[in-house]
Amino acid sequence: MLNLDFHPSGRHFLQIPGPSPVPDRILRAMSYPTIDHRGPEFGALGRKVLADIKKVFKTEHPVIIYPASGTGAWEAALSNTLSPGDAVLMYETGQFATLWKKMAEALGLKPEFIGLPGLDGWRRGVQADMIEARLRADTAHAIKAVCVVHNETSTGVTSDIAAVRRAIDAVRHPALLMVDTISGLASADYRHDEWGVDVTVSGSQKGLMLPPGISFNALSPKAIEASQHAKLPCAFWGWAEIIEANKTGYWPYTPNTNLLYGLSEALDMILGEGLENVFARHRRLAEATRRAVSAWGLQIQCADPAVYSPVLTGVIMPEGVDADAVRKIVYERFDMSLGQALGKIRGTMFRIGHLGDCNDLTLMATLAGCEMGLRLAGVAVAASGVVAAMDYLTSTARTASLRAAA
Repeated sequence: MLNLDFHPSGRHFLQIPGPSPVPDRILRAMSYPTIDHRGPEFGALGRKVLADIKKVFKTEHPVIIYPASGTGAWEAALSNTLSPGDAVLMYETGQFATLWKKMAEALGLKPEFIGLPGLDGWRRGVQADMIEARLRADTAHAIKAVCVVHNETSTGVTSDIAAVRRAIDAVRHPALLMVDTISGLASADYRHDEWGVDVTVSGSQKGLMLPPGISFNALSPKAIEASQHAKLPCAFWGWAEIIEANKTGYWPYTPNTNLLYGLSEALDMILGEGLENVFARHRRLAEATRRAVSAWGLQIQCADPAVYSPVLTGVIMPEGVDADAVRKIVYERFDMSLGQALGKIRGTMFRIGHLGDCNDLTLMATLAGCEMGLRLAGVAVAASGVVAAMDYLTSTARTASLRAAA
């Protein structure tokens, strides 16, 4: 029997770092009647989204759109470019870097996982000098790809991808550069072409403000050339047939038509606001969140201010406090979901998402729910984070409105 009590009055506050809330405008677009995916109307839709998504990745090269989660796009990136037994250098920044490494093992690759020791590696970004040193030692060029996460969703750390490219170039190593920006795309500045990325992986359910179900591979000419010689099994994920069909706006299989309607609307919203304005909005909301955490007297999971994420903030609990118990209180009392800690930091912190369809009042309500939950859980907060965030947002409100009007 349907439990009608599951939907209390008002809107549920989905403040996890993805899936992010889906705007009504996108939901309405997804409700359009399904059309013939071989007909002329679909071809026009396909050409539009394929052209517009390139603007978000900041690339002039093909972007593959899959009817899959980001995990599928991880596999597509590896299976299109590599062969069984290939050595892959992967950098540990958190749970999602770890899962990508496990996938590489499952596919028959030989990943080498490097990073800072202990839990410190889950509080800081990619150390490009470590990648450079490892590649310099690889004089035989056995390493075929370097894989890093741009915005590590499990920790709230955004790494410097341009520095990784400089590290690879400094030793003139031919390895492909693959980057996961599943939670970074359309929320944090990302430049596929300028940063020399060969394969960028992303998904629909974060900054693009869509439900899960679309994922992406943005490609470089070097990656496409590598795909012509790769030996890992690759059927559904294969780029060649998709690139050919995409030239006229179609796919070689049945695409997820109604999600593509939603993607078209999301791209209109993002490009209409302007990418730089989107990034500035995310940075401002992230700064307000960090000021709240500081006022509470709590630590942020990311220990390096230079790589604070504009997408989410991890809030470390005091010794002896179960972060999941705090999250449970917030969920049950205030109908708000916060992100749980993952992997080896599970239970030590919670994650506040401030991405996608988020504004000043959304964030203030989120921080109020967090502060009330902390107090109910018996966490001694030093001062009101709500007031600290409100002061910052108030002092910067005029600047924000001018950006939006520009």
